[in-house]
Amino acid sequence: MLTITQVLFDQIVAHAREDHPDEACGVVAGPAGAGRPERFIPMLNAARSPTFYEFDSQDLLKLYREMDDRDEEPVIIYHSHTATEAYPSRTDISYANEPGAHYVLVSTADSDAAGPFQFRSFRIVEGEVTEEEIKVVEAY
Repeated sequence: MLTITQVLFDQIVAHAREDHPDEACGVVAGPAGAGRPERFIPMLNAARSPTFYEFDSQDLLKLYREMDDRDEEPVIIYHSHTATEAYPSRTDISYANEPGAHYVLVSTADSDAAGPFQFRSFRIVEGEVTEEEIKVVEAY
């Protein structure tokens, strides 16, 4: 289960809406080993695409060095889908290389009865996708 604060939930959704019609992407870091998302880090979609996201390699290297210095790890890796449901694509699955992370997808497509967006979380380990429950809390 992913437990996330309302503030972080709102920040991820706001970033997805701001970058629409392009896909948004980012990371929420937390203390190493704690599994608790704390620090919201919106990233630039280097692909600047409505159908694909890509972290800039230099930005990603800088982020991982910063997390290492702060004794943090990526707890959530998120991105948005602008025209499809919030479910990992084959490309998303092939790029998922953090087995301990929660992969959050936000759909900004208003194409179903779920309202203006969907917010879903998945574990992706060795190509296996498992959806998980999300618990939104005021504070940890």
